[in-house]
Amino acid sequence: MSYRLSFRASFSLLLALSMALGVSAQSGFKAGDAPKPGEPTDPKARKTYASALDWEQHRAYESAIGDYRKANKQDGGNCFGCMSRAFRLAFQSGAFKDAAEIAREMLPMAQDDRERAGVHTMLGRSLLEQSTRSKKRSEDGFSASTQEFNKALELDPRQVSVHYYLGIALANLQQDEAARAAFHAFIEQDQRNPDLHPRAQRFAERVELARARMAPAFTVTTLDGQRISMDGLAGKVVLIDFWATWCGPCREALPHIRQIAKKFDGQPLVVLSVSLDDDAAKWKEFVAKNGMNWLQYRDGGFTGTLSTEFAVTAIPATFTIDADGVLEDQHVGDADIEGKLKKLIAQAASHPVAPPVSAIPGAGN
Repeated sequence: MSYRLSFRASFSLLLALSMALGVSAQSGFKAGDAPKPGEPTDPKARKTYASALDWEQHRAYESAIGDYRKANKQDGGNCFGCMSRAFRLAFQSGAFKDAAEIAREMLPMAQDDRERAGVHTMLGRSLLEQSTRSKKRSEDGFSASTQEFNKALELDPRQVSVHYYLGIALANLQQDEAARAAFHAFIEQDQRNPDLHPRAQRFAERVELARARMAPAFTVTTLDGQRISMDGLAGKVVLIDFWATWCGPCREALPHIRQIAKKFDGQPLVVLSVSLDDDAAKWKEFVAKNGMNWLQYRDGGFTGTLSTEFAVTAIPATFTIDADGVLEDQHVGDADIEGKLKKLIAQAASHPVAPPVSAIPGAGN
């Protein structure tokens, strides 16, 4: 599976939307219990729904999606929650064509303008992801997603995060002024996603970046207490290394990562190691014992935020990102990446990139 282009819009926004539509996590579900909002009511449907929850818990997403959709049919096509869960898993696993199909099936089920706007957003996001991943990058997909986002805003102008997606779709249609206006609208109206504002501002300033393979717009707090963001690192080359203490090849690659961090110290390069360890104490002990004095962050597994954003399914895996935040390469294993880094660092040194104002600590206060 190739890396996820969720840089196009933070997946956290989709999760927030899904939860708003009644797709929050469930535990302790029993088919014989009284139905709760968002659950199917038909006895057979509830058994299938329970099966879907179990498949999801075991990360068998394709089976879970199938059972959620089956539960909806058994419930007479009335289980909006079933379909919302199916959509979320399809989108999360990169099955965007299926996600779009599910969203279309959900439209007649929506009960009010808010739900309809949410479903139009989900459909637009699916179409946008399909288009950005396509080698041909057909205008039809971007046009269709633009239509869905506009419908969402017409039905519910309060869904201001839609402006962000709309800006990306318009940028890919070469409608730069309209895209710039959409990004500004997102920055001015949005209050829930401050971490995305620097990315939106950068897109507004340089619309061509909204058409590029940008790295995910993440923010993390590292082991030494530093709070860093992808957009706050603008102007620097970034090397992200996914690893774990239990991964033999990762331990073998460690000297190479250490060598890179030391060799390019003082140059416009940031090295961030992202651990997939579940055991925080073991991770900290390993980092200290092995003198890993560059930036360290623990994501907690393949379902962690960064692992999901970068679609990491195997480790070690490293990513190189240029000074503009464009995702350059993915290397699975200990690939020879020093030559690439030298080139990118030289470019960064000769063409400084200033981070957007809102990405600078203390700016605007």
